[in-house]
Amino acid sequence: MAPRCWPWWHWSAWRRTRPPPVGSTPSFLQQFSTQEQPPQICVVGSGPAGFYTAQHLLKHHPRAHVDIYEKQLVPFGLVRFGVAPDHPEVKNVINTFTQTARSDRCAFHGNVVVGRDVAVSELQAAYHAVVLSYGAEDHQGLEIPGEELPGVFSARAFVGWYNGLPEDRELAPDLSCDTAVILGQGNVALDVARILLTPPEHLEKTDITEAALGVLRQSRVKTVWIVGRRGPLQVAFTIKELREMIQLPGTRPMLDPADFLGLQDRIKGEGPWPGPLAHQGGDGLEAPRQRKRLTELLLWTATEEPGVEEAARRVLASRTWGLRFFRSPQQVLASPDGRRVAGIRLAVTRLEGVGEAARAVPTGDAEDLPCGLVLSSVGYKSRPIDPSVPFDPKRGVIPNTEGRVVDVPGLYCSGWVKRGPTGVIATTMTDSFLTGQMLLQDLKAGLLPSGPRPGYAAIEALLSSRGVRPVSFADWEKLDAEEVSRGKGAGKPREKLLDPQEMLRLLGR
Repeated sequence: MAPRCWPWWHWSAWRRTRPPPVGSTPSFLQQFSTQEQPPQICVVGSGPAGFYTAQHLLKHHPRAHVDIYEKQLVPFGLVRFGVAPDHPEVKNVINTFTQTARSDRCAFHGNVVVGRDVAVSELQAAYHAVVLSYGAEDHQGLEIPGEELPGVFSARAFVGWYNGLPEDRELAPDLSCDTAVILGQGNVALDVARILLTPPEHLEKTDITEAALGVLRQSRVKTVWIVGRRGPLQVAFTIKELREMIQLPGTRPMLDPADFLGLQDRIKGEGPWPGPLAHQGGDGLEAPRQRKRLTELLLWTATEEPGVEEAARRVLASRTWGLRFFRSPQQVLASPDGRRVAGIRLAVTRLEGVGEAARAVPTGDAEDLPCGLVLSSVGYKSRPIDPSVPFDPKRGVIPNTEGRVVDVPGLYCSGWVKRGPTGVIATTMTDSFLTGQMLLQDLKAGLLPSGPRPGYAAIEALLSSRGVRPVSFADWEKLDAEEVSRGKGAGKPREKLLDPQEMLRLLGR
């Protein structure tokens, strides 16, 4: 029988081989020589944070081996399921991630839910280091009456629906209303507004799902209000997304010039802004250049008479969108029969403080805005992955110092679960490279476990015993080829597979 002193992963391997001759070293142990064995590192999550972390580790340690675990059957996280279909250039980063995944020192293991199929402590026992890069898959709730009414959705779920996230494929939003309200003024809010208002024929050659395109073709939404608690100087979207909205075919913008009082003179002045543009009429530091350009474009759109060509385009526009500032959601209003949303009650706010730290406080006034669809885009939120991993529920992050999980040596984090759901893909790249750098510093300093670690050999045995069958990157490439083939007939880059069971059947499972 197997020696009882062997760790469980050696026992799993021993069962699959003949017992070695007496006095010899088992072949399974030979490959994990303390001095020779490359560091075995595990990354949980295959979105930008996971892949950029893996990329840095592989580039800066010539012998490191990285296993990437992913709960979905397919890789790439928010690049696949979050980036808007009409932004294909942003998805080009998938080519870089593919090269990383094809490295002979990297392996992708999809269809594995860490925290359910395998515990983080089991990963820690099998690897020299574990990096948690699983992102923010939940959304911030509104926590107001009526939030549960039919016709109220999170923007996260709506984005997942039109981008083919399997868990959101049956969302079925009713777009038979005239007016939609989006709560929040970040890039996701503008993505959602743009998809709602873009002529469907302009989306036909993107990778939007055919199911979502069918619903959008039947949409009666003509007006979209994008609502924020604070003012034009605190919007979270970027100038690129704003410019796309202003130029969106068949639409015209509605901005209230009164929201921009006090800004016009200082923008038209020469040289640096004399005050903190982030506060109507306040004093302080010069605003960043990007914020100035963004505010100038907002102000121009709200107050300047359009040129002849633009005026003609706006006259012909059949759809409108607008930004409502200094409004905070108070209650979702129900239809008379109580069966769906009919409007939203907004508290009127004013700002206290200056800059981007200015707080919105209610004035005591309120107004009702009729609508048939409410989309909440007030932020994504990470979930705790495993009881053994520290988690700050208030901030929605794993407590860490430069990516090192507090009080848990050998455990790291990167991306949104490290810093919160902010920034773009480039921000996550920098953040993930830093975590990778800290891990390699600790490895070099001897702060990580020495001696052999079995890596995936141990976890594979565990998963097999629990009836879990991981999906490899080669499997993904088969699914990828199928999606591309299905899209080709319609002139699309791909038609995404939505049903995990269908994906498994295509893989012969």
